Amino acid sequence: MKASDLTKRLAALEGFAAPDPALEQVATPTSAAVTLLGRALGAGDLAGRSVADLGAGTGLLAIGAALLGAERVVAVESDAAAIDIARRNATSASASVTFVHRSVDGFRDPVDTVVMNPPFGAQRRHADRPFWETALDIARGRVYAFALSSSRTFIARRAVARRARVASTERVPWELPYTFPHHRKRRVDLPVDLWVIAPAERNDDPDAPS
Repeated sequence: MKASDLTKRLAALEGFAAPDPALEQVATPTSAAVTLLGRALGAGDLAGRSVADLGAGTGLLAIGAALLGAERVVAVESDAAAIDIARRNATSASASVTFVHRSVDGFRDPVDTVVMNPPFGAQRRHADRPFWETALDIARGRVYAFALSSSRTFIARRAVARRARVASTERVPWELPYTFPHHRKRRVDLPVDLWVIAPAERNDDPDAPS
């Protein structure tokens, strides 16, 4: 599937009906999602692989992974309303995704690849940490995730502590539109990185063949 076709299909998906600020339910920009999925596909980490989307929200990354040929996709989400939307999105996109209604804490289903847009910790400090810990626990291969640039030191340290290594980081355009009542601007550009974390025994280059 071409990136332009994937972009159109993901852009057509339903977003959050009533986003919860406590859960930091903000929409992942379609362009950023397509960039992440493209990196994973090019590295051989989607097609024919098992994939988990941690904190799947309305299902953008999980559905994209399924559309790009993942053999099995599990979407883990704690919010029931978000899962209802994600299920509708998967049906409308003809994407095969298994939805798990639970927090990421204690989720221990091993997969080849993890994709995720965890909370950035803007409303609750360290809200992202359970997502990174779970991702590093269950991924047999690489982890592809978004994080604020201010989290670089924490993520790099956790990766090393878990005998993984940072394969790459790159800045991605991330425009946050007015979403919650406490927002004061119509839109804000956020400093967000796309991370690729690989097991220590694997090649550092995310574009290298598996």
